[in-house]
Amino acid sequence: MMSNELPTVALTRLLEGARYEVMPTATIADKVRAHLPLTVPLTVTAAPGKGLGATFDLATSLADSGYRVVPHVAARMVSGRDELVDIVARLKEHDISGIFVPAGDADPPAGAYHGAVDLLRDLEEIGHSFSHIGITGYPESHPTIDDDVTVQAMWEKRHYATHIVSNMTFDAEHLATWIERVRRRGVTLPLLVGVPGPVERTKLLGMATKIGVGESLRFLRKQKSIFARIASPGFSTDRFVSRVAALSSNPALRVEGLHVFTFNQVEVIETWRQRMLDEAVSARTRAR
Repeated sequence: MMSNELPTVALTRLLEGARYEVMPTATIADKVRAHLPLTVPLTVTAAPGKGLGATFDLATSLADSGYRVVPHVAARMVSGRDELVDIVARLKEHDISGIFVPAGDADPPAGAYHGAVDLLRDLEEIGHSFSHIGITGYPESHPTIDDDVTVQAMWEKRHYATHIVSNMTFDAEHLATWIERVRRRGVTLPLLVGVPGPVERTKLLGMATKIGVGESLRFLRKQKSIFARIASPGFSTDRFVSRVAALSSNPALRVEGLHVFTFNQVEVIETWRQRMLDEAVSARTRAR
């Protein structure tokens, strides 16, 4: 368990361990290799229009290059236990030791899994070698599911997971209230806070275009409020991350990491992270 930390110490720790989420597009593997050190953990999303094959192709390729990769295994995109067995075997073959299990947006689902807990139960029964299994958290609310239901779902999934990964969030006070509510429910899994990277709105729209016409429409409908809030002059990724670092100094909240949504602008995000790290280190030096 973490002890109380000075804000700059907590900020440095979070930035050093930040993991980046990328989408499986044609050019992202080359961008990752060109701009990200092997020390940066990566997650690879799953989109119904591309299929899980695209997710696993990118994840295994990056893992073979030496990155620590966590692919999304979207439950509603998996046809059933037989496919799940194949997925586990394939990821093990490439030494991938962690996965993230959302329900996913496939409608209708590909098979028997209508939610993440269904897949997680089967995963437990068939056996696996994953040391890290992430589940979703929704401090900003799910677009179609009530908050009480999402918090209850975390309770049901807690025995199968090692940590919670929140969706994108923008308000540190609201985040703190949500975390306290989750902890009161008895869910004690450590939390990675979903943070929007400092990416320009035009680049966000360009990313939506690259993931395909049908997917783009779904993406934009689901994330239109997110676009507006990222582009708002009142939102600062620097300030928000600093506030998350202050929350992480409270060991009872178990905020243990940052999950950065890159929208595949990995060079921009890595430049931002290194700048914030340099500023945090300089602040610690001045404080001595």
